[in-house]
Amino acid sequence: MIRIGVVNIDTSHPLAFSEYLKKGNRARYVAVYNDGFRGDGEVESFIKKYNLQKRCQSIEELAEMVDVGFVQSCNWDNHVKEALPFIEKGKPVFIDKPIVGSVADCKKLEELAEKGAIILGSSSVRYAEEIQDFLALPPEERGEILSVYGTAGVDEFNYAIHIVEAIHELVGSEPVSTNFAGRAEREGLVSETFTMRFANGITGTYTTCHGEWHQFEVVIMTTKSTYHFQIDCGKIYGALLDRLCDYMETGENRLAPVKKINQAIKIMLAGRLSRENGGGAFKIEDIPEYDPGFDGDDFQRGYAKAAAKIYL
Repeated sequence: MIRIGVVNIDTSHPLAFSEYLKKGNRARYVAVYNDGFRGDGEVESFIKKYNLQKRCQSIEELAEMVDVGFVQSCNWDNHVKEALPFIEKGKPVFIDKPIVGSVADCKKLEELAEKGAIILGSSSVRYAEEIQDFLALPPEERGEILSVYGTAGVDEFNYAIHIVEAIHELVGSEPVSTNFAGRAEREGLVSETFTMRFANGITGTYTTCHGEWHQFEVVIMTTKSTYHFQIDCGKIYGALLDRLCDYMETGENRLAPVKKINQAIKIMLAGRLSRENGGGAFKIEDIPEYDPGFDGDDFQRGYAKAAAKIYL
């Protein structure tokens, strides 16, 4: 049985992941360290419901007693420092989406990975059955991909990263630039559209809606046809967790490497900079190292204020 230690239960993912894992006998959350916004009542309720063994007083203590760490804080600006105790003990660490929010933190993770750190992640939608089934089709049958379009709701980064990782998985190439294409406002909601260009010549587009959940829809135009599917959100956590358990049990890693995950982050960073500079293509290579990125502290404040007590 794979022993999981979780850093913070800010989001619904520890709850959803635990529900999926208890259906089998491969892995369990066994300990928690929590200094996020969830109160003691929610933490103790989580421990009791899923039979965790301990609430640790430090991440170092947590890392000592588990096989793999799950960093599931909603504040992505803390992800690197929260992952370090596991890395320093030679333990794999899964970092939930968004893995980080700045090019500086992307660089830190890549440097750690180059030194041998096992960093796993990030968006479960990247591994969705619909995406993997499409990619499994022979190109001579489905045609070569020309363009990909996707939709996402809720917010501009924390949730939209799902559809960007999905598009990136389908395209299978390094991003070159992102262009802010436009914005619409109706009934208090904001929708924004961004276009991407990849090194293999494929173009991608994603549209977000801030303040309202929308299904992940994907449209793929190939040289032979146009494919459209909706991601089944009831299966995506399992697709991610099964791959993670496969790695822990066999050493075969079918999760995206850190550099690839970071490319999706950089797509969105370039899109934000394009928007701030009045539109036009913003090259990934031109993102400055000092760019502040997306503000994790600000996101945490808003998320905590709106969060229901889902663990009680």
